Amino acid sequence: MARWLGVALVLGLISGPPVAAQTAHDDFHHLGQINKASILMLEEVGLVPSPMAATIAEGIQTVVKEQAAPSAARSADYLVFEARLVEVAGRDASRLHTGRSRQDIGSTNRRLATREALLDGYEALLAPRDALLELASQHTETVIPAYTHGVQAQPTSLAHYLLAFAAALDRDANRLQEAYARVNLSPLGAAALGTSGFPVDRRRLAELLGFDGVLENSYDANHVSSVDSKTEVASTLAISAVAIGQFVEDVHIQYHDPVPWMVLDRALTGVSSIMPQKRNPVPIETLRLLASTVIGDAQTVFLTAHNTSTGMVDYRSSAQVLETIAKASEMYRLYADVVNGLQVNPARSLAEVDADYATMTEVADTLLRHAEVPFRVGHHYASEITEYGRAHGKRPKELTSEELRHLYEEASGEPLPIDVSLVHAALDPEQMVKSRQGLGGPHPDEVARMLRDGRARVDASRQWLAKTRGHLQNAETALETAFTALAADR
Repeated sequence: MARWLGVALVLGLISGPPVAAQTAHDDFHHLGQINKASILMLEEVGLVPSPMAATIAEGIQTVVKEQAAPSAARSADYLVFEARLVEVAGRDASRLHTGRSRQDIGSTNRRLATREALLDGYEALLAPRDALLELASQHTETVIPAYTHGVQAQPTSLAHYLLAFAAALDRDANRLQEAYARVNLSPLGAAALGTSGFPVDRRRLAELLGFDGVLENSYDANHVSSVDSKTEVASTLAISAVAIGQFVEDVHIQYHDPVPWMVLDRALTGVSSIMPQKRNPVPIETLRLLASTVIGDAQTVFLTAHNTSTGMVDYRSSAQVLETIAKASEMYRLYADVVNGLQVNPARSLAEVDADYATMTEVADTLLRHAEVPFRVGHHYASEITEYGRAHGKRPKELTSEELRHLYEEASGEPLPIDVSLVHAALDPEQMVKSRQGLGGPHPDEVARMLRDGRARVDASRQWLAKTRGHLQNAETALETAFTALAADR
């Protein structure tokens, strides 16, 4: 319940202070890392003499340490940092800014924050993927109704259905990895837009900060890529939220039925304050609202960048995309909670399938398979069965052999060309599901294969995340080691 209250605060459903997007490190920390990388590079290429570079490095250490105090302002404005740096290290400390601008510093800072938040979101995405696969593994032979146009269409297995949403999350993970590859490119050294007259080593700056490369065109680095990188992340999260919203709607519709076959565990639902019989699925409603909010926030990322000329400030802020990532991360965590909290009644879901005529495709297929009856002829016969059964208040399994033979003769003018027992078998939804052995279908063996492949993809995602974070940690360790050594030369 605490998580749902937290989500409610984020969404503004209940009163409370504004919730800001947060990452493990703030912008001042990132500015400190940028400054450490810059002085190392400047010393290495000879733009700042080693003794002076050591003095500047010691000054950077002092400013960073001062700003670690609980009451410190921790401004991410480089000019504020520089003013204090000059006070503690002398006016030559401004040479730290050689070949730089607040433009590329700001662009770099935003990318450092975005890549960190993006990895947090990627990690949160693992939980619902695990949850869907686990629930699917428990229901490979649980038959459920599937719908098209909002009407019961064919039976499938619950595992088959859940794997469809797991596949959507797999694609989300792939898109986030691709987005990360484009986010994790360095603009540092581009200066305002046209680099500078100093031989700054942009690739070395990228390496020191754990970037995988540079944004080569210096105009693009600050003024164009700043738009498409964050809109790509936002759009990826919005796409993810759409599928989650579909899942939520499917589950919520179950509550329209007095005897649903899939609901949340009662421990996760609330009792109405006035209607004692009601069990309100609050987490489902919260998840739907959260998914809708992610989509809305993603659109805000686009709208704030829309119709602005390059070089303006308003379209480059990362605040909105960081907020979108933070809410998406919470969306993924709540999605996992909902899936883990689902209670399924297989007998009830099968009864719902048996109550309608969802197996009629199998009737037509059976005639084609055993007697080479053209599909459209079999389709017409199956349609007549449906009309007759509904008109007489009969469920498929309640139709007699005589009725099934008679309906075929009326529909085609010929005797039923197969044994009527085959038609009865075709009316069985469990048999129909097991007959669907095609690639990606609901047959238990095929579902088991997809489960194995799904788990392998999740494992690969975990490995990618560990490798990526390991790369960043190694880069940070190398930066700190080299910077500390330079400051010690003072």
